Amino acid sequence: MKSHNKITYSFRFLLINLLFIAISCGGGSGSEEPIVDNNPANLEITVQLEGSDATNPNGNGSGKVLFNFSATNTTLYKINFGDGSDIVETPNKTVSHTYIGSGIQTFNVIVSAYNGSKFISLTKNFTVKIDSNLLWADEFNGTGVSSSNWTYEIGTGTNGWGNNEMQYYTNRPENTKVENGVLKIIAKKEIYQGSSYTSARLITKGKFDFKFGKVEVRAKLPATKGTWPAIWMLGSNFSTVGWPNSGEIDIMEQTGWNKNEVLGTFHWFNNGYAGYGLKTTLNNSTTEFHIYSLEWTFTSLKIFVDNIKFVEMNITDTMPFRQNFFCILNVAVGGNLGGDIDPSFTTSVMEIDYIRVYK
Repeated sequence: MKSHNKITYSFRFLLINLLFIAISCGGGSGSEEPIVDNNPANLEITVQLEGSDATNPNGNGSGKVLFNFSATNTTLYKINFGDGSDIVETPNKTVSHTYIGSGIQTFNVIVSAYNGSKFISLTKNFTVKIDSNLLWADEFNGTGVSSSNWTYEIGTGTNGWGNNEMQYYTNRPENTKVENGVLKIIAKKEIYQGSSYTSARLITKGKFDFKFGKVEVRAKLPATKGTWPAIWMLGSNFSTVGWPNSGEIDIMEQTGWNKNEVLGTFHWFNNGYAGYGLKTTLNNSTTEFHIYSLEWTFTSLKIFVDNIKFVEMNITDTMPFRQNFFCILNVAVGGNLGGDIDPSFTTSVMEIDYIRVYK
């Protein structure tokens, strides 16, 4: 009887030990950290050519291409359009780009999907028809202002850029942003470098200028009293001959006191200052986008809003409008056309969807 008890006890002891080992092994396995694969993966790209159909398989000649891409475990995309333009960085999965040139051309777009320092890349080859009339464009598809297209003018200028303006122009992100395909020039009330307001002024001088053609800018204007937005051009010899000898073309200006009108004006020198311009009513300029455009030929200058002409002037050899000009985008605060500033003003924005220049 005692022997039987010893055997039973030993058997039970063995079972307990085996169970303890099993539990210990199972517990050890459960305490290990799971391996997480956070590498970007499954990158895909689709290419849509604007105006592409059975008759025009390479697009309608605008050169505009819409890229859609997706990947798992991805927080940022970088896009190399394959034409020498700036690489775009964006968290968005859609971006458009306008190609410039002539005829039917083939490009390789390279999209890289990032998660921190980890990334994968994919190249897509496509052929697009490009209208040779398009000289230059900025669609503002990146996350910042393109340094290959624009330079910031910084400071107050002499006597408020010659117009008694109140702002200090900066190159800070507080005054310039590119978001969702739109450039935002932001005027703010703040004490900065001795000025009571800040804003931004972007120019293409030294980057791009041209003579004769068509300019199109799709924009929505700032609403606050005292803001003075402008889409305009100066003669490329401005640094040498000064103003107004260089000539000035104001495709769009808006006074600070009347946000229901826009102006188109030309300035030049003719034995002293000379100028000519007109204005047109535009009641929703601050709530909706409109297309402001210039048609410039050897003999005339014409300014339009939404393809409706409202000012035209003939030009001659005695005027400075048969030379190259560069482009300017800015929002001034106060000054000759800004006028009195709303005392409750804190911030106001001009939004630019795109700027395109055609031959």
